[in-house]
Amino acid sequence: MKQRVKVWLKRIVGLVLLLLLTGGWLVLNARPAWGQVGKINYALTDLPERDFSGQNLERGVFAGADVRRGNFAGANLRASILTKAIFLEADLTGADLTETFGDRVDFSGANLTHAIFTDAMLTSSHFFDATITGADFSGAILDRYQVSLMCERAEGINPTTGIATRASLGCR
Repeated sequence: MKQRVKVWLKRIVGLVLLLLLTGGWLVLNARPAWGQVGKINYALTDLPERDFSGQNLERGVFAGADVRRGNFAGANLRASILTKAIFLEADLTGADLTETFGDRVDFSGANLTHAIFTDAMLTSSHFFDATITGADFSGAILDRYQVSLMCERAEGINPTTGIATRASLGCR
């Protein structure tokens, strides 16, 4: 009987030690969860006529946001997510939208003068009546129909990249 008690006691002590070691390892190996400083999330919000001019909105989320007539002049929107956003008549003069994911965005009537859309994903987005003078669309993925419409009014050279709007759209 004493023999069995000793065996069970050894097993319990071994199990407790194993649990303590495992728990200690987890505590010592724990890494803090860092928030993404500066990441803006305006998904599914109504922000008409809001002034974001000159702001750093890099990697921001405007998915489904209504920012019609908003002021984004000179804003940094690099690597932002704009899916299904409404930028109707917004001022994006000189805004940097490099590597932005902007599928199904409505830029109709927007001022995109000198805006940079380098390597942006802009499928199913609309640019009807948008001012695109000096905008750079180099490497951007756009629908052919939108490109053909924009080529009819494309002119100017982007002062930051030095690329002509017509060349960036591949106009003939």
